[in-house]
Amino acid sequence: MVGAPQRRLGVEFLIQHKLSQRRTCVLLDFSRSSCRYRQHPRTAGPVVERLKEWAHRYPRYGYRRLTALLRRQGHMINPKRVRRLWKQLGLSLGRRPKRKRRRGLGSVPQRAVFPNHVWTYDFLEDACVNSQKLRLLTVVDEFTRECLAIEVAGSFNARQVIGVLEILIAQQGAPQFLRSDNGPEFIAQALQQWLGNKGIATFYIEPGSPWQNAYGESFNGKFRDECLNMELFLNRNQAHGVIQDFRQYYNTGRPHSSLEYKTPAEFKAEWRSLRLGALPPNPQSLSLSGPPEGQPDERQSPRLCPSVRPSESALGSLSSVALSSAPVT
Repeated sequence: MVGAPQRRLGVEFLIQHKLSQRRTCVLLDFSRSSCRYRQHPRTAGPVVERLKEWAHRYPRYGYRRLTALLRRQGHMINPKRVRRLWKQLGLSLGRRPKRKRRRGLGSVPQRAVFPNHVWTYDFLEDACVNSQKLRLLTVVDEFTRECLAIEVAGSFNARQVIGVLEILIAQQGAPQFLRSDNGPEFIAQALQQWLGNKGIATFYIEPGSPWQNAYGESFNGKFRDECLNMELFLNRNQAHGVIQDFRQYYNTGRPHSSLEYKTPAEFKAEWRSLRLGALPPNPQSLSLSGPPEGQPDERQSPRLCPSVRPSESALGSLSSVALSSAPVT
């Protein structure tokens, strides 16, 4: 199909051969107003400079997230235009190889429906240039997607995990549920007893079922992709500073696609303002567009999977608190 620029060139060619513009437009089935149109190129200098700067600072961001950042700075710009500039500047990210996914699975049991409903915690590992080992404890609120803590140490035991949770509960209040895998620190008797005294129920995902901890896995992937893989830590102290800066930016500056490109802090403030305004909170209407990026969307009453209980030998006479399928009031 011949576009307007090509037709405009055809009109100019026929006019040079002594045909009138009116007759030429009739022959080419082209309106005279379109023939007379002249492009008015828009200056994209500031936008281009910002895109280059952000591409260097955040190499794992795509054009959609960059569009959100531009709009937050007052640039009323269309995502399609950002995409064109993004491709012209050669900043497009390479396509990730497709991975095989298991079908029929992917629901997240006991979805969070308000802040402090469900927290998820997990461990990651990394290393410094001086060969110091890094073991990182991450804690995330599944409803607001806020990263509550990233603790850096060489190793962790149950007592240290309890210390981190005590500080968070003093700051944020206690969650109703804690979601985790079956790591030795999480099934330790001391931690189980402490959680029982606090009235916090635990949910252990089934072995080999990471989709049951989709929000924690999603955060850990972003944390590794955008921080750990981008930095070389000289020592553990430097790692702690850089990681805390990332956590602060993640909560207050990084637009989250599943929150309609709001930050976790903005989404939490909006939810609280609706509660204070006596409006019935509807979590699905508050920009919660579904599960984390790359996860399937299953909103029709997800099946609640039973808790995976640690062995009696690991917990002694204690056992994990199984989640109830009854709705939370």
